[in-house]
Amino acid sequence: MDNNSYRLLIVDDEPDILEFVGYNLRKEGFQVFTASNGKEGLKLADEVKPHLIILDVMMPEMDGIEVCEEIRRNDRLKNVVIAFLTARGEDYSQIAGFDAGGDDYISKPVKPKVLVSRIKALLKRVESLPVTKTNLPISEGIHIDKDRFLVIKDGDELNLPKKEFELLALLFSRPNKVFTRDEIFSLVWGDNVIVGDRTIDVHIRKLREKIGDDHIKTIKGVGYKYVE
Repeated sequence: MDNNSYRLLIVDDEPDILEFVGYNLRKEGFQVFTASNGKEGLKLADEVKPHLIILDVMMPEMDGIEVCEEIRRNDRLKNVVIAFLTARGEDYSQIAGFDAGGDDYISKPVKPKVLVSRIKALLKRVESLPVTKTNLPISEGIHIDKDRFLVIKDGDELNLPKKEFELLALLFSRPNKVFTRDEIFSLVWGDNVIVGDRTIDVHIRKLREKIGDDHIKTIKGVGYKYVE
C-alpha cells in the first residue's frame, strides 16, 4: 500500500504534539486524523477505522491505557496497530501499555525522521505468520481459528490482542522448536520495529495466564518453545 492509503489517528492532549506529529506524517503522504482526548479518540477511531493509532498515555478524562483497552475490546478495531507516544519512560508504564494491547512504545522527544521510520516499520511489520492451516488444533482442547482470529480453549472463545495471537500462532507453528528472542521479534514485530527488551516477556506472561502455564516453556538465555 502507498502511504496515502494508510489512515493514522493521533490522540494527544498537547496541541503542539498533534501539530508536530501530524505535520511530519502528512508530509509523508499519510491520511492523518487527530483527537485531543481519549473519549474523542475512541469515537473517531470507530468512525475512520485507522490502520494505526499513535496514543499518548497521560491524558485527562481517559488515559491512553484505558483507550487502548477499549479499542482492543472493539471487534471492528481489533487489528489496528497501536503505538504509545509519551514522555513517560518508566518500566511500569511500558508494561502497562503492552498489557493493554499496545504494539510499540515511542518516547518523547522523538526526531521526525525517527518517528516516521518507526511508523513505517510498524505498518510494514510482518503480517503473515508461518501458519498454513485455517484451523489449527493445538492440544488439550485448545485450537487456533486463524480466519476468526480466535483461540478456542475447551469450547470457550478467547479474544487475544493481535500480538498475543501472533506470538501463540508462531510458537505453535513448530511445536518443541525453540524460537530465539531475535526470531520472535523479527517474525511478530518486524525487523525494523524497536521495542523494549521486556516486550516478549510481558506477552508470554499474558498468554500463560490465558491458556495455562504448561504449554509455553522458557529456555533460559535463548527464547521460548511451545510444548504439546
